[in-house]
Amino acid sequence: MSASENKTFVRRYLDAINGKEKPAAVVDQFISEADAVLKQHIAGYEAAFPRYEMIIEDVIAEADKVVVRFTFRAAYGGGFMDIPATGQQVAMPGIIIYRIADGKIVEHWMQVDSAALMQQLGAQS
Repeated sequence: MSASENKTFVRRYLDAINGKEKPAAVVDQFISEADAVLKQHIAGYEAAFPRYEMIIEDVIAEADKVVVRFTFRAAYGGGFMDIPATGQQVAMPGIIIYRIADGKIVEHWMQVDSAALMQQLGAQS
């Protein structure tokens, strides 16, 4: 796939999961078994932050990689690092790089401002 096609693929993927439940059947359409870590990450965050969104700020593609700068937004439902559920709305900036092969995400690298998230959840002052 071209860089442009990969960019379109990632946008379709994000459209399929943003603000919605993220069942394995949907996730499996876009993410290869080669990136089981991303699948586990999605399941864990979906459990703690049901129907979370990744609001796209920028999308850049080159060759087999697509970079997304995003803002994570969700209501905290509980189950994250033993912090009690609050229902509080949280937001955190992040950047993720996806590597696409054979029409699926096969690898990713992600950086988020987890300190900002922890502060919003009341775990840090």
